[in-house]
Amino acid sequence: MKRKIVVAVTGASGSVYAKILFQKLREIKDQLKEVGVIFSTNALDIWKFELAEEFDPVFPFRVYEKDDFYAPFASGSSNFETLIICPCSMGTIGRIANGISNDLITRAADVMLKEKRKLILVPRETPFSLIHLENMKTIALAGGIICPATPSFYSKPQTIEELAETVVERILNLAGLDVNSFQWGNSNL
Repeated sequence: MKRKIVVAVTGASGSVYAKILFQKLREIKDQLKEVGVIFSTNALDIWKFELAEEFDPVFPFRVYEKDDFYAPFASGSSNFETLIICPCSMGTIGRIANGISNDLITRAADVMLKEKRKLILVPRETPFSLIHLENMKTIALAGGIICPATPSFYSKPQTIEELAETVVERILNLAGLDVNSFQWGNSNL
């Protein structure tokens, strides 16, 4: 079954994670029916600053404006199964945790939680304040998945991209997508 997912990118540092995520989604496009994309107000600026390039949407992506509440995943009647917010700012997490749907990203997150669908948040903040932890706890209790952008080293990554890929592959596994990723006990260490 082909999946319909949404990927939101916020202005948190960590655009490399989103870039690798989009690359991986292109590689597994045979598993995808549709991918909706949303950028927060600052996300494209941070993308350009950190990666020294513009975002280039190509199939299977459709980019939606952050205030487009007519996007299909702004309603529970849509059949989008998963929302991945990568990277996810603490401001976005705070708004989601408190039910504030002031843009398409937070509205889509609200829909995923109320419909008991997958919401995967990828915070890239350190350290966490008590407020951050409480907000993430609230979202986790509501059914969201908190997957911090904490890379692993089991696969012995050699580049920043390979390091980011360890997080992205974990995200895609959590989303129920089949990716060829390092699995403990299945590779030579």
